[in-house]
Amino acid sequence: MTQAMTEPELTGVRNFRDLGGLPTVDGRSVRPGRLFRSGHLAHATAEDAAFLATLGLHTVFDFRNDADRRFEGEDVSLPGVRNVNIPLSDPADGKEFWEMVRQGDLAQLRDLLADGKAAARMSGSYRKMMVERTAEHSRILHAMAEDSVPALMHCAAGKDRAGLSVAVSLLAVGVEREAVEADYLKSNAPHRRYKVQRSSTAPDGMAPEVMELLSPLFDARVEYLRAAFATIDETWGSVDAYLTQGLALSPETRERLRERLLSES
Repeated sequence: MTQAMTEPELTGVRNFRDLGGLPTVDGRSVRPGRLFRSGHLAHATAEDAAFLATLGLHTVFDFRNDADRRFEGEDVSLPGVRNVNIPLSDPADGKEFWEMVRQGDLAQLRDLLADGKAAARMSGSYRKMMVERTAEHSRILHAMAEDSVPALMHCAAGKDRAGLSVAVSLLAVGVEREAVEADYLKSNAPHRRYKVQRSSTAPDGMAPEVMELLSPLFDARVEYLRAAFATIDETWGSVDAYLTQGLALSPETRERLRERLLSES
């Protein structure tokens, strides 16, 4: 199997990795240096930006919404790289929820997140993205089939919106589902995880029970990704039907995508 590049130590960018080397069902693999994923680039250091500039990127796909961008900041500018913002969640969707995450006291967080409610919310959001964001995912794949490779996909943490878009892209070129899941779970590594941000004035701060309640929101759990896969099967019947009917990908477009992203053999 072709191996991906050695993973760099980035200071201000979380969850960066090259998808190169992931195997397809027909014995090929994703070509290194073609598709990358990460958390947002707003806090990239000068050294991080210099490294990213060496990747030969054509496009950075930013899946954050306006509220995310106001909170975290705009991505650093990379010379000659096109930045395309395709929000995969409405700016008002869950605004009060995330305010509670940052500001709520222990009793409020228990009411909101305990007894499996946090994990259920995450699985539900993945299901929702699959059925409500077909136009956006179609746009992403058509862009990569045309000219937008090498590409980097990111959201805030690089786990959910980017994770799902990466998964869709990998399924579209025939990457084994087990390999898609294995890559998704890499976001749990301590050095990759999004840094939970609670207000300095929030009651109970970052007490152990608070962090335990918040954990499902910041975990990459295979059950979340499998909820999305189940939604594909329930709604369209198969991945092929999802790609053809849901995302309007023609066989020719899928083949161009494979040519751009996969190794020769």
